[in-house]
Amino acid sequence: MLSEEDGKFLVKLARKAIVTYLNEKKIIEIPKDADPKLMEDMGVFVTLNIKNELRGCIGYPEPVMPLLNAVIDAAISAAIRDPRFNPLNPAELDKVHVEVSVLTKPDLIKVDKPVDYINNVEIGQDGLIVESGPYRGLLLPQVATEWGWNKEEFLSNTCMKAGLASDCWLKTDVKIYKFASQIFGE
Repeated sequence: MLSEEDGKFLVKLARKAIVTYLNEKKIIEIPKDADPKLMEDMGVFVTLNIKNELRGCIGYPEPVMPLLNAVIDAAISAAIRDPRFNPLNPAELDKVHVEVSVLTKPDLIKVDKPVDYINNVEIGQDGLIVESGPYRGLLLPQVATEWGWNKEEFLSNTCMKAGLASDCWLKTDVKIYKFASQIFGE
């Protein structure tokens, strides 16, 4: 678990990475005064919103690099590489709200039959990853709450995020993982 101080630090770092990249085309360095625990490998997503509308969201579901490096990379990617949006421009910086979600390592949900996934998902607490062959989709825990989804809708929407049929979670060859996240925002 990270502290509120850690969260504030990560959000400021994400904003600084975006501002510096948009204005100077430079990737910032890891701050020398950063807490060493923030150099542990962790999954993270950076979400950008303008007037409560999604403007970019990119991240790493798996702990593949040190958290500070992942925050900087995900922040820049959310601003300029999210394929759903045009790159953020400097004029939008004052309007954008930055949110950092630090993820636990995803755990495979083991069930006897797919319908049992419903009993293994907590809305507002769990994020989901649906995986089938080369297809993979992820939704953060806050998405189900923001949209008012029940468990079945959350599973179905995660399937669709993966580019699969909405009922793919009922198939035995589909893998579903869950994870938790700590969410920090401006």
